[in-house]
Amino acid sequence: MVSISQAVERIKQDPQAAIGASVVESVCRELGLEWRNTTLTPPVTIALLAQQVLAGNVSNPELIRKAGLDITPAAYCTAKGRIPLEAMKGISQRVCAAAERVADGQAEYLWKGHRTWHMDGSSFSMPDTPELQEYYGQPGNQKAGCGFPVAHLLCLFSATSGLVRDVTVSPMRTGDLACTPQIHPNLCPGDIVIGDTTFGSYFHLALLQRQGALGVFPSHQKRIVDFRPDRPYSLPGKQRCKGQPTSRWIRQLGRDDQLVEYFKPQACSKWMDRDSHDASPASIVVREIRRTVDQGGKSPLVIVIVTTLLDPATYPADEIVELLKQRWNVEVNLRHLKTTMKMEVLRCHSVEGVQKELWAFVLIYNLVRVIMLEASQRQAAPLDRISFADALYWMRYAKPGQDMPDLIVNPHRPGRVEPRAIKRRPKEYDRLNKPRAVMREALKKQR
Repeated sequence: MVSISQAVERIKQDPQAAIGASVVESVCRELGLEWRNTTLTPPVTIALLAQQVLAGNVSNPELIRKAGLDITPAAYCTAKGRIPLEAMKGISQRVCAAAERVADGQAEYLWKGHRTWHMDGSSFSMPDTPELQEYYGQPGNQKAGCGFPVAHLLCLFSATSGLVRDVTVSPMRTGDLACTPQIHPNLCPGDIVIGDTTFGSYFHLALLQRQGALGVFPSHQKRIVDFRPDRPYSLPGKQRCKGQPTSRWIRQLGRDDQLVEYFKPQACSKWMDRDSHDASPASIVVREIRRTVDQGGKSPLVIVIVTTLLDPATYPADEIVELLKQRWNVEVNLRHLKTTMKMEVLRCHSVEGVQKELWAFVLIYNLVRVIMLEASQRQAAPLDRISFADALYWMRYAKPGQDMPDLIVNPHRPGRVEPRAIKRRPKEYDRLNKPRAVMREALKKQR
């Protein structure tokens, strides 16, 4: 049997080998799966699901025609239902782990000896079925029968390689912080997590500290930050009258750079249980940094960073600011997943099926990232300049044994901005503001 790590090495010359029957079969047997010798065995079904995603999330009938199998779409859906979710997660995570072992051994993929991670949340849609509506929910501004279920997604990306280490899927009205305890087991002591203001809360910083990990985040929007030592206490508006300080100034480290002690809030956060709240330390020491960032022609932006990288000699303030500015890459990675790979709308009609389909996307995404890692080293180009779309297209259409050509290297365009607007006008159809069955009956009465 071919191991996953060997498949990752072989993907440089044969991308289809990584999702071939021999690789998938070895993982299924490691999970203790048993099956009969039929057309849609678990290895064949998983390979078909991966090929469906690789082809651009095509429909089931198109996939069957493309595969050339004498089966029906209903039989394929039934076979997918028999595949354990752990099988898809196992294959995806092992591909990522094998690629990480290659990247972690090279200094260019580390920041001052630390692994760095980007954590961010997003969402995706799915078919309108009663099971998915009940579990995931839909936006509140849509009437019943007129909207689609939406799932909340939290991803952990490698900040240097772009690989997806783990994802969590939850109902739409789930906050990012509520999912972080499921993501944190992937972190090791010394890892640095980078995120947006949501992750700069006291309890998340304390959770990272307890695990031995580090954090770099914009200061939480509800926290008052004061860089004047003559005012050593920071009181949020709601607590000024109570006289309960939320922070205490400790020491000045440099220009707009200081050590501060944060005190544990008395109120328990919605995403925590009371036991976790009580187990959190009474206070933590963090570092606050303020800098003015040039936005390339726009008005300068003042940002305040909270981090647990406390040593100013080892971690200069300006280098921490540059590290946080790279957080924008996580938005690009999410765009590749949702737009380039067409993951914005999934096809499965069950809760578990949606999660299997999501992990199939993660698998293909990580395989594309492996190709980009190889292209970056061979073409001596920065990894973030290698075209994700070009790597995906080559993997989609390459023949077995075909040598990988040079991939497109995107030009460096700092300060580039584009309006978030569409030029092509949609067709002028009325909005579906009532359930389809109701509008269908109304049309029949008009006739």
